[in-house]
Amino acid sequence: MSGRCCARASAIFVPADKAPPMLQLEGIVKRYGSYTALNGITMQVPPGQVFGLLGPNGAGKTTLIRIITRITGPDQGRVMLNGKEMGPDDVARMGYLPEERGLYKKMKVGEQALYLAQLKGMSKADATARLKAWFERWEIGGWWNKKVEELSKGMAQKVQFIITVLHEPQLLILDEPFSGFDPINAELIRAEILRLRDAGVTVMLSTHSMASVEELCDNIGLIDKAELMLHGNVKEIRRRYATNTFRVDYTGSKVALANSLSFIGELKDAHELDGHGTALITLSKGSTPNDLLRQLLPAVSITGLHEEIPSMHDIFIRVVSEKAPDHVTPGMTE
Repeated sequence: MSGRCCARASAIFVPADKAPPMLQLEGIVKRYGSYTALNGITMQVPPGQVFGLLGPNGAGKTTLIRIITRITGPDQGRVMLNGKEMGPDDVARMGYLPEERGLYKKMKVGEQALYLAQLKGMSKADATARLKAWFERWEIGGWWNKKVEELSKGMAQKVQFIITVLHEPQLLILDEPFSGFDPINAELIRAEILRLRDAGVTVMLSTHSMASVEELCDNIGLIDKAELMLHGNVKEIRRRYATNTFRVDYTGSKVALANSLSFIGELKDAHELDGHGTALITLSKGSTPNDLLRQLLPAVSITGLHEEIPSMHDIFIRVVSEKAPDHVTPGMTE
């Protein structure tokens, strides 16, 4: 086994809510021969929130999902659901939409949906009533007697989403749920995820879309090379990665603005047109926005001052681009 597999990277942990976790992973390790897919993953998923499971391709996200859903088992560690170690019966309390979609192409949509719902323990009558309600709400009642092979990829994914949530799971795991959807149907799925969250469902969302993370996720866990690198509340993580950089909107001379900075900060970028400009300024350690204003106001007229908080996309790139296996960013906490 390589040294990289054995090394433990320290993850920034930003505390989430104080409510007991719906899902808790403790020291999850999974190996395939000499390859370590997961190396001691420990994290918590708060109840009634959307949790983003992030990471580049090959990071170990799908392996972790398969362990949570009991498709495979860990070599070490345990999975806790509502404070108790997960057992076979707990699978019925979960809904899982895998990235690899799969429906029987020759079966009719309604017939297949009923079949899969009954596999989850629902009665035919209950499944029929719920499916009809979903199909009516999503205006797809005309698909009931169509064969799956007649549906577009997006239509088939909508049917699978309905089947995944039909039995009203407590924990919903969605792997790249927006893949293949046009903007209108992607918005339909986003709205449904938020509706389910507001109804008390805990949602684990595996996605490469950082825009979706910022829009939907309350908390995240970022895995890279089998290690948990980042874990916690999205807003607090973005604040933790802030670089004390401010966008200044001004009127006046860019040269005068730059000269006025002295030792208080560094001009990162500046653009101006017809006397109106925008500058990005990173303040020196210990300097405040008020200090910045005091320096700039004698030189230019300030029309706006806003702190630049890094996006989850920028944070993702920064975290996964670190090369050292035991890298710890200054200020990291366990």
